[in-house]
Amino acid sequence: MVEEGEDVSAFESFTLDDAGGEKQPPAQAPKEEASQSSEPADTGSKTAPSTLPEGDQKSSKPSESEPGAKESESTGGRLQTSLDREPKASPLAKALALERGIPIGQVKGTGPNGRITKEDIEKFKPAGAAASSPTVSAGAASFEDIPASSMRKTIANRLVQSMNQNPHYFVASTISVSKLLKLRQALNASAAGKYKLSVNDFMVKACAVACLKVPAVNSSWREKDGQVMIRQHNTVDVSVAVATPVGLMTPIVKGVEGLGLESISAQIKDLGKRARDGKLKPEEYQGGTFTISNMGMNAAVERFTAVINPPQAGILAVGTAKKVAIPVESEDGTTLEWDDQIVVTGSFDHKVVDGAVGGEWIKEFKKVVENPLEMLL
Repeated sequence: MVEEGEDVSAFESFTLDDAGGEKQPPAQAPKEEASQSSEPADTGSKTAPSTLPEGDQKSSKPSESEPGAKESESTGGRLQTSLDREPKASPLAKALALERGIPIGQVKGTGPNGRITKEDIEKFKPAGAAASSPTVSAGAASFEDIPASSMRKTIANRLVQSMNQNPHYFVASTISVSKLLKLRQALNASAAGKYKLSVNDFMVKACAVACLKVPAVNSSWREKDGQVMIRQHNTVDVSVAVATPVGLMTPIVKGVEGLGLESISAQIKDLGKRARDGKLKPEEYQGGTFTISNMGMNAAVERFTAVINPPQAGILAVGTAKKVAIPVESEDGTTLEWDDQIVVTGSFDHKVVDGAVGGEWIKEFKKVVENPLEMLL
């Protein structure tokens, strides 16, 4: 309350806002003026009202997600090239890390000035390696080293020699054995227990017949005293592949061309048993002029190829017998008959046996197997 008249002049500009009354929204500046300045005037007072609308005040503050001008965090050093930023590592360590697929940036170097060495790469273990195999203790071997026996070493040396020195080629043929199986059944039925012929016995005899008709296959490559020759054998000594506990052995049935099926069967059984018992004499498995490897007892093996047994020039691989439906033409039309068939594959040494000769040998073998009575002549 003003008591003196001269005091009224001091309150001439007094408003409701100065008394804390209801505030009126500030008048918006004309668009022309807003376009002239994009920033509110700085009055120097912290309590001075902003000249921008409330929405503009919020948008005028820099967003946390939006990139804004920041102080440089540079340490004042010179810029580094990509080569400078690579981990320091010896060339050997880099090559070893690349070979093993190890991220070299994760390896802690123990060399001078933190340099990564070959030993650091060899000792590196990924962080998740231990967690991925909790059942395997650290440092425990996950394999077993089995010393090679003298027999295994001999087999390995001979097969490597064969593959390196003998240019192999392969000839395959599908052969009907229906007649052979019927002949076998008839002969075994009439044997009265004296013998029991196997399919392999017939195959060994058929190999001998084919070798006599195509003698170039019954040969071997020889080098002696600087002389190179092809030795053609007059008798057929068939090596029969036998699986033993110490490895594959090839005991020899000698003079097969002059033996009957009963004698061949008896010798194969005796040689096979002594081979598995480790009682063969060296002369009983060293030599031979041709080899046969029969995996017909395994129904899963339809066909395979075998490695030549040096110095021989050929080997025959025999698969399992399977029934195949064959269309047969007759006066009543086409009917289906079941035929027992096997697939045989001959491996030949091209130094000794040309391709056409190998094909001729397979042809003669097929002929005698499909007409098995010829073996009895």
